[in-house]
Amino acid sequence: MLIQSTRVWIADQFSAAQIEVDGLKIKAIYPYNNKKVDVDYGDQRIIPGMIDVHCHGAYGFDTNDGEESGLGLWASKLPQEGITAFLPTTVTQGEDVLKNALKNVAHYMSKTEKGAQVLGANFEGPYLNTKFKGAQPEQFIAAPTVKQFKEYQNAADGNIKIITLATEEDPDHELTRFASEQGTVVSMGHSGATYDEALMAVANGARSMTHVFNGMTGFHHREPGLVGAAMRFRDVYGEIITDGNHVRWAAINNFVMDKGPNYAVMITDSLRCKGSPQGVYDLGGQSVEVRANGSAYLVGTTTLAGSTLKFNEGLRNLIEYAQIPVNYAINMVTANPARLIRVDDYKGKLVAGFDADIVVLDNDYKVVQTYCLGKAQLK
Repeated sequence: MLIQSTRVWIADQFSAAQIEVDGLKIKAIYPYNNKKVDVDYGDQRIIPGMIDVHCHGAYGFDTNDGEESGLGLWASKLPQEGITAFLPTTVTQGEDVLKNALKNVAHYMSKTEKGAQVLGANFEGPYLNTKFKGAQPEQFIAAPTVKQFKEYQNAADGNIKIITLATEEDPDHELTRFASEQGTVVSMGHSGATYDEALMAVANGARSMTHVFNGMTGFHHREPGLVGAAMRFRDVYGEIITDGNHVRWAAINNFVMDKGPNYAVMITDSLRCKGSPQGVYDLGGQSVEVRANGSAYLVGTTTLAGSTLKFNEGLRNLIEYAQIPVNYAINMVTANPARLIRVDDYKGKLVAGFDADIVVLDNDYKVVQTYCLGKAQLK
């Protein structure tokens, strides 16, 4: 299959080019109009497939449900917003629930299904600081131990790609070191860590921060906290939710421009109520309500619990509302998450030999077509 456009994202810029797809891979990139094509997308933008590394659920399904059919439905719908790969993300719960959820993710990965590819699991909790728990159920928050994490990783068949830790709750950084040595990304979040504690966590293997600004110590000029660390540690990744409710546009701009083009990662932090109308839904055994602004809150409170953000709209928000440079924004949804979870040798770019994960966007950021491993997903 050959497709082309006058705006194909190659080497940090839009260029006129053709993409040849052979099976699951991009076979070659050619100059524009070099060969006869199957689809000519005119001046619509072609970018790499987008990757959401932090999303709890959508369309009535939550990762903690541990149901294969629900995960499959979710994966089948994500290409509508340009997502070609993702990490189903857990919510703090008891051992049985979490192990079942992780087993379901691992089992699903072994199958060939339509839709976005599951690359592993994101393990958010239970090793959090109760004072910064946000919408995480406090009764299941636990002290981190290598022994227990090994059991969770075994349930996931080794596929936990990211774990969120409150670094100040990890004695002597034992789990931080173990997980990072095993290839799991340790992300600091739901944490009351000081700037200096964050620095020591990075020195012991932490590589990222979970939904920056939310669930962490804020910035003060005499104690920069985790927010200050997120902006100062420019070779440490940081997730950010770009729905305009979790973080104001000006703060998103401050964070991303400080972080630079290669270490900020856009996420949705989406819940099962994504794709559903306003109302009350379950999150880890707690009730959350979707309000008119599109975000979910613990019922009867102002505590944010997650989003219903669509990924293509998050990209639009970065560029049009947060005023982020286009190359920064596209990196945040493609190359940066791929590099964070160490799949950047075959995902995140439009390069010969890489997976044929491709998204076509119109000028309003609407998804025209998504190719997951070479297969067109939208009718």
